[in-house]
Amino acid sequence: MTPADPELIVLVDAHGRPTGSAPKLASHHAQTPRHLAFSCFVFDDAGNLLVTRRARHKKVFPGVWTNSCCGHPAPGEAMADAIQRRLQHELGLQASRLTLALPDFRYTARYHGIVENEFCPVYLARTAQPPQPNPAEVADYLWLPWSEWLAETQRRPWRYSIWSRKETAQLAGRAELMEFTRPSGGIS
Repeated sequence: MTPADPELIVLVDAHGRPTGSAPKLASHHAQTPRHLAFSCFVFDDAGNLLVTRRARHKKVFPGVWTNSCCGHPAPGEAMADAIQRRLQHELGLQASRLTLALPDFRYTARYHGIVENEFCPVYLARTAQPPQPNPAEVADYLWLPWSEWLAETQRRPWRYSIWSRKETAQLAGRAELMEFTRPSGGIS
């Protein structure tokens, strides 16, 4: 894909199977077709979660706090490659470990006439690198213990993205999550 080409998303059926592709920006509107995405929760070696605040100029949910990184794989792109690409682009870091935790997560969300309609597998990742946020994508970030993130998303839900709150509720207590919230001792 050259810089002049539009970024494409993968359209999917109700089971997450690809049915075609479409330009990303032109596809997000009041009738957004179901498409493939991903959501990633990144943890440091101490077991803290990287939480990000979306840039204020984003088309949907600007300035909202959310999980570490979200994005869309390009047609034919492996999901792990898409996640690493977006982590590098948004946060200047790379995951040393990547685990699929919620393979069938899907959601819809509305924001000022725009609908998100995503089949969105949720991944957990580990990094030992400090974030270097891209200001076009991320306005701010912080590291939180999982228990604090969980409490915050329940106590003040309006501050956090709809998808991250739903994903957090489904991740709570899962064995995969426990592996990431424990300190790794520097070994990933």
